[in-house]
Amino acid sequence: MSFPLPSPASQAPSPEPFQPRVFRLSPLIRITLLLFYVSLTVPLPFLAKVTQAAVPPQGLAIGLILGGVALYAALCERVMVNEQGIQVAYPAWVPPRFRKGWSLPWAEVKALKPRSTGQGGIVYYLLSTSDQAYLLPMRIAGFAQFVRQVQAKTGLDTTDVRPLAQPWMYLFLLVLTVFLLAIDTWTLCMAWGWTA
Repeated sequence: MSFPLPSPASQAPSPEPFQPRVFRLSPLIRITLLLFYVSLTVPLPFLAKVTQAAVPPQGLAIGLILGGVALYAALCERVMVNEQGIQVAYPAWVPPRFRKGWSLPWAEVKALKPRSTGQGGIVYYLLSTSDQAYLLPMRIAGFAQFVRQVQAKTGLDTTDVRPLAQPWMYLFLLVLTVFLLAIDTWTLCMAWGWTA
């Protein structure tokens, strides 16, 4: 007794379901940029007091704190993808005037356009059917999976899309930042007479 063989269509694996996901900025990038900001700015109020600069140390400290909050807000970017589209958003405490998010349905994405940056890199923009350009997030953790999802939902070729900066670049900057923090610590110790 023979049984009919299954058709090729029935043998083909079902497509992997689209998984909604939230992508955040790479922790390496966030830590590096925050530490770099700290290493550049924290010594300034102390040095302003020691050198009796015209700018009050308290006012300088307040300005630097506000700058740090602004930097942290920018680094809180979230990229959400689901069956309907892509959305870039920020926490509720971030004023829309400072960092405004955006959303774009997949059905309205018509092209992916590369643009050169002043530093020699390449960024990409999603073009909508209304000819609006939306900057493709390129510093998020899980970037490879993100662009695969963009390709799956839009049909655009993302084979050549790469992150704006490679991880080793931020690792190199992180090492330099730690070295700069060590110099800052030594400078402050000298300024306040904390050395033996």
